[in-house]
Amino acid sequence: MIKEITASLLELDGVVKYLHEVLPHNAIVFLRGDLAAGKTTLTQAVAKAKGIDAEVTSPTFSLQQCYADDLYHYDLYRLDHEEFMNLGLFEEFEKNGWHMVEWGSDGLKAFLEGVGYNVALVEIENQEEKRLYRITV
Repeated sequence: MIKEITASLLELDGVVKYLHEVLPHNAIVFLRGDLAAGKTTLTQAVAKAKGIDAEVTSPTFSLQQCYADDLYHYDLYRLDHEEFMNLGLFEEFEKNGWHMVEWGSDGLKAFLEGVGYNVALVEIENQEEKRLYRITV
């Protein structure tokens, strides 16, 4: 199922509300979009909706940030599928909650779906003053 939502930053709560309606408690969410498309901004909105007060930043250099007990954020920009597996990050997906994955490869997505994980895709496209969120679950 694909749903498209056009939203400004002030309307981002609607995107998060939709994600809460369609995603199970344990899900891996691949975030796709150009640089500065709003991948981390969406993760910030998810954290806020979950009542997480911590500062949510892109885990560009640390690869992973953990927020509370049920929100995990990954930046795999320079990491291919094999490197991801070799670092042992695959086991992190066993933790309960949502795993927000920026720049995840198609190979990793296919692998995760093949072994039974709930994987969603959010593609973010910049428009003039809003963004188009194409959500596939």
